[in-house]
Parts: sequence; C-alpha cells; structure tokens
Amino acid sequence: MDDKLNVRSLIDAEKGVVKPAIYTDQAIYELELERVFARSWLFLTHECLIPKAGDFFTTFMGEDPVIVVRQKDGSVAAFLNQCRHRGMKLCHAEEGNTRALTCPYHGWSYGLDGELKSVPLEEEAYRNALDKSKWGMRKVPRLAVYKGLIFGNWDESAPGLEDYLGDMAWYLDGFLDRREGGTEVVGGIHKWVIECNWKFAAEQFCSDQYHAPYTHGSAVQVLQPVATNKPDGAPLGEGQTDKPAWANGLGGVQFSGNGHGSAFFFTEKPDANVWVDGEVSTYFRETYAETEKRVGRVRALRLAGHNTMFPTLSWLNGTQTLRIWHPRGPNQIEVWAFCIADKAAPDSVKEALKKSHARAFGPAGFLEQDDSENWVEVQKVLRGHMAKQTEFCMQMGLGFEERRDDGIPGITNNTFAETAARGFYKRWADMMTAESWDEIDAMAGIELKEAANA
Repeated sequence: MDDKLNVRSLIDAEKGVVKPAIYTDQAIYELELERVFARSWLFLTHECLIPKAGDFFTTFMGEDPVIVVRQKDGSVAAFLNQCRHRGMKLCHAEEGNTRALTCPYHGWSYGLDGELKSVPLEEEAYRNALDKSKWGMRKVPRLAVYKGLIFGNWDESAPGLEDYLGDMAWYLDGFLDRREGGTEVVGGIHKWVIECNWKFAAEQFCSDQYHAPYTHGSAVQVLQPVATNKPDGAPLGEGQTDKPAWANGLGGVQFSGNGHGSAFFFTEKPDANVWVDGEVSTYFRETYAETEKRVGRVRALRLAGHNTMFPTLSWLNGTQTLRIWHPRGPNQIEVWAFCIADKAAPDSVKEALKKSHARAFGPAGFLEQDDSENWVEVQKVLRGHMAKQTEFCMQMGLGFEERRDDGIPGITNNTFAETAARGFYKRWADMMTAESWDEIDAMAGIELKEAANA
C-alpha cells in the first residue's frame, strides 16, 4: 500500500481524530476486504430462513457471494457461491430448496455438501481423468450459531464467536433472548442501495445518539411534541421539563469493546419508541416480567438504542430492525434489513411490528431516509480535494471512559459520547495493520489495560 495511505496516520483514537481518506480511497477499501471482511465474524442469516434439509440462503461476506445450506443431517454449511470451473455464480436465487447446485455456464453440479458430483461430458472432454474430489466448492471454514443467528469467518485462526463478541454478547442477548423460544424473521428482507461508505452507517449505529434531535427533529416534533419525565397528568416538579428524554439529559450508557458498540438511555417503564404501533408497545409491557426474569431489568427496559457488532451487523431494540451493511466499493453500501420478532409473539403483534419496522426503518422509512440523506451528502462532500484533507473531530466524552459497577459491562461513557466510535475505528485500524489475530488480540489487550488505568 502507498506510504501516503498508511492506516495508522489516518486514525488517532487516543486524540479523537479521523482523516476522511478512510471513507473514499479505493486502495484502503481493497485492504478492508482482505484484512477486515476476510478475518471477521460476519452475519450470514437467521436459522429460521433455512429450516429443512436442502434449504439455502444466498448472501455476502464482504463482496464475496456465499450460499448457506442446511445439510441432510440438520447441520449448516456455507460455501463461496462460485463454480470452480470458470468462476460463475452457481446460485442466483436469493433463497429456496434444492438437491444440488448446478452451474448455469457449463453445467458442473455440486451436492449440498459442496462436493463436485457431476461434470458434463466427463468421459469425452476429460477422458475420465478429472479428479472431482479436488474441485469442490470452497467452504467457509468457520461457522457458528448464536441464539438463532448464523455467522461465518474465513480465517481459521480467528477467535471463537463468543470470544469475538466479548461484552457485546450481553447487549445482543437483550435483543435475541427476551422470551422463551427465541426469535424469527418476519416480513421478508428489505434490500436497497445507499451511496455512502459502509463505516458511516456502522459507526452511527454503534454510538451516535447525538444526531437524533437534529437529524430526526421533524419526526420528534410530529410524533412526540411533548414528552416529559413526570407521571401522566402530574404537574412539573423541580428539575422536570416538557422536553423529550434526550433533551432532559436523562442517564444513558455508551459501550465499546472489540470494535463493537452500543448507546442507549435508561427508562422507567417498558415502552418502545413512539414510532412503534400501540399493539407492539402493549406487547412489550405485557411480556416485561418474563423478559426481566431472563435478562434483567436494564435490558428488559432497553427498547431504544443503537448497536453494531463490528464490522457490519447493526440492530435497534424495540423497532426490532436487524441489518447488514454490505460494502459495494468505498462509496456505496447495500443494506439488508430484517425484522426480528419473538417466536412466541401473537400473529397480530408480528403484523404490527412489520408495519412499524417498515414505516420507520424500511427503505422508505421516515427515520431511515433522514439517516441515508446525511451519509449520502457527506460522501458527496468528500469528492472535493480540500474536503478529503480536512480532519474530523471524534472527541466527545474523551477521557471520561469508565467501567461501571452496576453490572453493565464493557468500557462505557455517557450516551452522548464518541467512546464507541473511537473503539470502532481503533479495531478497524488494528485489523488493517495487523498481520495476524495474535497481533490484533495484543492490541486489544493494550486498549483494555489503558481503559482500566483511566
């Protein structure tokens, strides 16, 4: 890589400074595909989408197309979605059920286990000399399932999924483990393209509550013109104001660890955001006791907040959107959004949740479009020569990181901070510069030691 693109010169997490080349440079993007996406645990699909033998789901790991297949014995395998003959994509369907995967170019056919089973004209063309055992589909070597979510990793030396998650598992459990029976995807998958770098979206979801009153100001005014922290009908008391919770400065937490991040407010009752249908809010209240017993009070009440599992899996509690930011070059992402519901929820609640999810965070969602416009406009500005040379400030809450004593794990800060953003870019820089996972882990160990001494 060109010396002027030295990654360590582009990120200074200790001082809170970012140089915009990380969002625009093609050479950096190519290195990301190798160093980040080929070495990280990436979300592939939900188990509910491939329940039977022969069921498959096609997705991406970075820009590599992969196919996830339920095996005859009930296990799951994933393969590079590419024929070994001339590199054609084997399966063009998004999902379905099959007994074999046959290339539409020359007809090579593979079994569900990825083995090459049939080659047209094998006797005439290859004189029966082709060793088919050497030309099976390339298998994703590391697969793991976490509470219904299937993840894959190309790097056999990477830590196990739960070690990779670290403290983020505590936050993910509050999304996936609220009720007995786990979760499922409802309403299909929304897919759309945004002309921006993948890191803008992933970073915002891991940390940024700061944008909400400004970016989503119109939604707040329409849906929640007056919201207070006082009981309904009671007069204002000392320190209370007729303002939304974020404007009152109510307590919240921002978490950072291993590049993952979360930011949320504390609440006093299990009410989801105002853009969620009333039937959904009622459901969260009625199931609160079960959820509190399973995951504790803080997570049972946590029905608003941003989350990102590094690098590209994000979710919002309450609205129940789970999404992947698939990179498509330095200037574009393909968003895949799933609506996640408790399996035990009534059908009427799942239907209401689908509508709430699409209305707020679908491709035409009123909040989604606010966010997308910001990212697109920033990417446009970064076409300029001077804009690419101008550093970004990432210093909110710098020096105020702490470890809490109330059971909330990880390196934390007030919810209005950029602790998680700094952690996100620190892990990004570590992965971009390290030659191995041993080096990455060593860098993370230094970070944890520094945080403990803060």
